[in-house]
Amino acid sequence: MTEISTIELDEQPTAVVRATVTMDELRGFFDGVFGKVVAAVQEHGSRVTGPPFAMYHGMPAESIDVEAGFPVSGAFAGTEDVNASVLPGGRTVHTTHVGPYDALPDTYRTVTSWMEEQQLTPGASMWEVYLSDPSAEPDSATWRTELYWPVSESSSPTGAG
Repeated sequence: MTEISTIELDEQPTAVVRATVTMDELRGFFDGVFGKVVAAVQEHGSRVTGPPFAMYHGMPAESIDVEAGFPVSGAFAGTEDVNASVLPGGRTVHTTHVGPYDALPDTYRTVTSWMEEQQLTPGASMWEVYLSDPSAEPDSATWRTELYWPVSESSSPTGAG
């Protein structure tokens, strides 16, 4: 994992497919979504402007509310299967996880502890940006995944902070 820091982000338009899936279905969901999103974006005159991502709405449990897709430029209004959405702007915790996807929970625990130390309140949603293509990079030890988690300042018990 790289250094954990806070950054300021601008809101980013996206094209996504949103679903509630079990954790076991997540990989299959991603496999079916990314190509569908690219095709819809290109068909409607927009352009993909970055790597694939998945935004998680709430903490994963047996199932998770997730939207997966790409950041886009141009006027993408959505289709029957692919929705226009946004990655939120504002103060966000950021780090880069290096390694297999099944080790991501360890990175999330480290980030959560860091936010507590910094007195930051995590937002309800967070997202991962997939910088590595597992089909092109079979060594999972080299995979890079950026984590983004919007935050706000925690209030102290006295209200000063």
